[in-house]
Amino acid sequence: MMRMSRDLAIDLGTANTLVYARGRGIVLNEPTVVALDTRSRDVLAIGEEAWQMIGRTPGYIVAVRPMRQGAITDFDITERMLQALLRRVGVTRLNRPRVLICVPSAITAVERRAVKEAARRAGASACYLIEQPMAAAIGAGLAIHEPIGSMVVDVGGGTSETAVISLGGVVSMRAIRCGGFDLDAAIQTYVRTEHGMAIGERTAEAIKMAIGSAHPYPGEQRAEVRGRDVGTGMPRTVILSPAEVRTAVEDHVSQIVQAAVNCLGEAPPELAQDIIFEGIHLVGGGALLRGISQRLADGTAVPVHLVDTPLECVVLGAGRCLESFERLRPIFAAADS
Repeated sequence: MMRMSRDLAIDLGTANTLVYARGRGIVLNEPTVVALDTRSRDVLAIGEEAWQMIGRTPGYIVAVRPMRQGAITDFDITERMLQALLRRVGVTRLNRPRVLICVPSAITAVERRAVKEAARRAGASACYLIEQPMAAAIGAGLAIHEPIGSMVVDVGGGTSETAVISLGGVVSMRAIRCGGFDLDAAIQTYVRTEHGMAIGERTAEAIKMAIGSAHPYPGEQRAEVRGRDVGTGMPRTVILSPAEVRTAVEDHVSQIVQAAVNCLGEAPPELAQDIIFEGIHLVGGGALLRGISQRLADGTAVPVHLVDTPLECVVLGAGRCLESFERLRPIFAAADS
């Protein structure tokens, strides 16, 4: 059993769950997936092992994502997944840590209570919440306590959030339930509609990573995609171009850009001046989509900077809160209502 740190920060994302242990850094990074035996309700696998099972299991075994659009869709499975993850990092009945969980700002008060209750029942002695844009700003090293406007765009698996932050608080915010999984679903729909071929969730994600983009880029190449013919049910192969994938995801990319434009438009003029100078900081797994920074820059007329660690930025920010727990507690105490 690994030695346990007293405090943990958890980025309970729709796509991935990351755990940061105080004094030790990130100790776990796994897909937010659970493989479940529907006959016995036993959890067969979690994380990477369960992710490998998506679309490849017999009928009585289902690989499910207990988080959708940043909210818990299955409380029982989420609790059991958290229990398994916390066991992996050394939590026992005799060792119950304080836990700081990153949550989307878009979730409701009921959903916040569900997250806290799941964490407590999974083994936490106390649970606090911090909104993801604030954690991302801290993780990106922005001067959140200064009277300077900072803007963060966090494109996650289930939600995309934009926030203007100054003096330790959020001045303006826009959150939409649209993220990387919506792009994957749009690719699946496009391939089915335009090519008459069904593809799975993992295949759609692979297409997005291989040739997906929000803006044309040099050296574009087509990709061969295998799936099942909708009419005959037989295996089939089609060739997709980057332009087709851009067409498939355009509506969702436009929503993300518009949310950033609206958030910036709501910021006070003095802070907007700061952001024009400092630029927008782009974080989250969806930030890795080719050309999305260019689309944001074009839409807002503000420079956009992709942070060094977009996938880990949120949990690293929450981890910094743990390292300075009492000093930074007011930031997440408000979110703990």
